[in-house]
Amino acid sequence: ELLGQLSSRYAGRHGARGLNELLQLWTGCEATRTLLELYGQCFGALLGSCPDACVAALLDTSLQHSPHFDWVVAHVGGAFPGTIISRVLACGLKDYCAHLEAPGGVTGGTGGGAAAASSSPSGPGGAPKLASVVGILGHLASRHGASIRQELLRLFHASLAPGGGARGGVGFLLQLALLSPPLLGAVWGELVAALTPPVLAQLHQRFAPLPREELEGLGGVLVRLLGQTSAGAPRTLRFLLDTAAPPPRLGIRPPACERLLALLLLHLQKLVHGRGGPGPGDPPARPIPFLEALRGRERDLCLEALRLEPKRSLWLHQLLGLLAVYAAPHGPPEALFHLLALATSPQQLALATQLHAVLAPSLADLPAAAAAACVRRIHAGALPPPQLARLLRNLSFLVAATTPEDPLGRRLGTELGQNLPELAQLLLHSDGDVAGAAALLLCALPAPRSLRPAQLHAVLRAAVHHLFLLLRLPTDFGDPPGPPRTAGTTTQASSLAHGARLLERLCATSPSAARAALQLLVEAALRGGNAELFGAFAPPGDPPEEPPEPPKTSCQASLLDANRRFAAAVDFPGGVCSVFHAGVIGEGLKTPPGPPRHPQHRISRNAQTFLGVLLRCCRAADPDSPPGTLGCEGPQAVAAALVEAVCPWAAGGDPNWPPQDEPGRGSLERDLGVLRRFRQHPLLFPLLRVVAAGRPPVLARCWPVLRGLLATLVAHWDACREPSASSSPWHLRASCALVGCLAEGAMLPPVLGKAQELFPRLAPFEVKLLLLSLWGYLREQGGGQGNPRGVPPRAPQRRGLGREGELGDPGGCLAALHSVLHRNVGSLGVLAGRFRT
Repeated sequence: ELLGQLSSRYAGRHGARGLNELLQLWTGCEATRTLLELYGQCFGALLGSCPDACVAALLDTSLQHSPHFDWVVAHVGGAFPGTIISRVLACGLKDYCAHLEAPGGVTGGTGGGAAAASSSPSGPGGAPKLASVVGILGHLASRHGASIRQELLRLFHASLAPGGGARGGVGFLLQLALLSPPLLGAVWGELVAALTPPVLAQLHQRFAPLPREELEGLGGVLVRLLGQTSAGAPRTLRFLLDTAAPPPRLGIRPPACERLLALLLLHLQKLVHGRGGPGPGDPPARPIPFLEALRGRERDLCLEALRLEPKRSLWLHQLLGLLAVYAAPHGPPEALFHLLALATSPQQLALATQLHAVLAPSLADLPAAAAAACVRRIHAGALPPPQLARLLRNLSFLVAATTPEDPLGRRLGTELGQNLPELAQLLLHSDGDVAGAAALLLCALPAPRSLRPAQLHAVLRAAVHHLFLLLRLPTDFGDPPGPPRTAGTTTQASSLAHGARLLERLCATSPSAARAALQLLVEAALRGGNAELFGAFAPPGDPPEEPPEPPKTSCQASLLDANRRFAAAVDFPGGVCSVFHAGVIGEGLKTPPGPPRHPQHRISRNAQTFLGVLLRCCRAADPDSPPGTLGCEGPQAVAAALVEAVCPWAAGGDPNWPPQDEPGRGSLERDLGVLRRFRQHPLLFPLLRVVAAGRPPVLARCWPVLRGLLATLVAHWDACREPSASSSPWHLRASCALVGCLAEGAMLPPVLGKAQELFPRLAPFEVKLLLLSLWGYLREQGGGQGNPRGVPPRAPQRRGLGREGELGDPGGCLAALHSVLHRNVGSLGVLAGRFRT
């Protein structure tokens, strides 16, 4: 009693704030410290015999002098926590229930009780002594938090027992939690775990008969508590979702939980939109503990929302929108990114567009920020290949399916188009599904307009490399195993279609892009392992892929290596110093090339696919050309790449034709090199046909190639001593293909272009005579005399196949043709009518 009188008398003189400062102040006084020690010794001595009387005396004094006497109770409670904590809670519950049932007490339920407890002065007849209980327990929480947590849970379960007064017990606990966030954090996790379906059923039975006003007050207190929850917010949210919308196999579904979750979302919406803007003179916005605890958990919320359960998904979508606005500017793009990266169906992807529609009025730059977040995650390599491929496919779907009502895809495409060089590097990804998804996205993005030449060239290189990687993939059981790439969820045919479309779109951006793409395609098709896809074989002089065998003892030096070094260092176009690698002295002739590594059906399919892509790129280079025809820009680029690949010395060599009677003199070594390239690469003849299809004719730009090939074919037929030309099948096919290309490219009149129909039925010397007549005609038409590039001067102006007047009169060159027809009139007489002029 003396300690209580001293505390009350000098309450307004010390100026201490809070229970801890008050306790330090009074224990610093020797007189009060001595009284406190005496009371502690007496309390400890009598606690075993009459604990109720000891605690009653302490609490009675506390009620008489509250809240100034709370420091004594807190000090004694620190010494005897097991007794004081339970008695303090019991005293506070009793006073709370008496105040709740008093005629002048709280009439608005527990919601009004909170306001009364926090504003009314303390006294025996006033508001419940919740402030004193909160202060005492808050002082003891630092050292005896486990005991307080245990007592609060015991009180909660005791209130649910029959006759336990659930209304007062639960309301008392709610008021304690509302007034003390530390107490709320200490007990919230265990309290949520204790809310099992049977406990929820008991609560529902106890609170269902209450009036509507009191139930609404209880709901308001719960919503305010949830808004202040931080430590257990994720667990609380999962509990509310599982309780409000449980799976069908799980027990009950209390309707009050749905109402509570709706009220919580409404409360959070008011808090989020009432925080005010971060202006220069505005104070910092108050944090919302519940949303603050969910910051950084956007991925988990998106995973739950993408389950597409009707009510659960709607609640989570609303919460995602509120969390995005609260965590701006970093929260909205992160939420949108996770929805784009995790969605696996159009229905799930629709959540991203819906979230953008909700956030667009307040966040105008959200698509740009989302695109930047996607590119940033891609650059960091933080996504596994399956998720990365899914993200790219979802982005391509949104960009391609843009509508006026939903501009998200259009704005995403615009922003992603600014990162086209970086995204194009995904075409080189080791996972085939990622590379295919990247090609699909790049096809959907708008065409680049401001790329630097180096960036555009890098994009084209990646697209070409991706195309040949797709061609390398095994397509059936008989194909050899390819590199470690997987086709993923898309087929090879669809991936090839996307790769071809990507190259076509890139070629349509500018003439320089089309020329670079066509050059890269031709160069890649004739290089190394790519050439083997089209039936090419490694030349005998190339080093093998496996380590070479050690040199034999019989030969100390390799003449072949010496010849290679000599021929590479010094180039003699004619004379006795020219070196031809026929073999090694003492070792015999060099090994002939083996058969192609791929089956013929796959070689044909690869060639058809590649030529289709090449033609599409040529048409994209000349968008104004008539349908079904090729312009001149694309074939000119193919011709330039072809000449550079087959005979790179043509630019610095002699462009003039040799004399008519000696077509191979002075350039025999170079012409043989051209022939070897054509024998090594079967794709060269189809490429010549592509060049010949250009309008106006551009085949004359391949003049060094045509001249060298024609010269070597004439030399072969001149040296051949077989009775029939069919004894040399490759040279026969090459002669027919060459004459066909010359005719299609408007370099020969139709009457001379049909000479290829006679070759299979002629003798080798007769084929030589016809080829020499074509040689003479071509020499008369252009000849390269005085022409710096060796191109017939009238070739670019020729228009229309089959009009001999524009090509010159072939009459002087038909003598050999008519002579051959006359000599073989028995077998070729039926074809004579086709060669009338």
